[in-house]
Amino acid sequence: MSTTDDTVRELLLVMPRLVGRVKRLPPPEELRSFDLAPRHLSMLSLLLLDGPLTVSELAGMLGVAPTTVSLLVGDLSRKGVLVRREDDADRRRRIVDISPASRPAIERWLSPGARAWRRALEPLTPDQRRMFVDVLLRYEDAVGNPDRPGPAAPR
Repeated sequence: MSTTDDTVRELLLVMPRLVGRVKRLPPPEELRSFDLAPRHLSMLSLLLLDGPLTVSELAGMLGVAPTTVSLLVGDLSRKGVLVRREDDADRRRRIVDISPASRPAIERWLSPGARAWRRALEPLTPDQRRMFVDVLLRYEDAVGNPDRPGPAAPR
């Protein structure tokens, strides 16, 4: 059985390789001129996985204010990456989706990452998957708040 330090040592070796591999996945040629930031990728990934969503739903899933999502959606809509339409059930609400023209490029780009996560997580039980995500969230919090004492709470 490994000690905590053995595990930390292994993670300190694997994390830079993991981040490096992800960073080497350039956006498809069709999307390169759009200067997509990580926040755009998160939103596009949600729309790819979950289908059309409202601005409020996206904001809740991303953990940001609806005004922030509105700005992102507006930016990507002007570039033709996203489309907005009225919600048939409530005309005041807007539904956001990936544009048909951009969907193939976004799928080629982001789907391999989702498949890799599925493959890595498949052998785990639902409780183990939850624990894995909670550990990543605590690590993110600990890196962002190094002076906070004790374990950070999962979101």
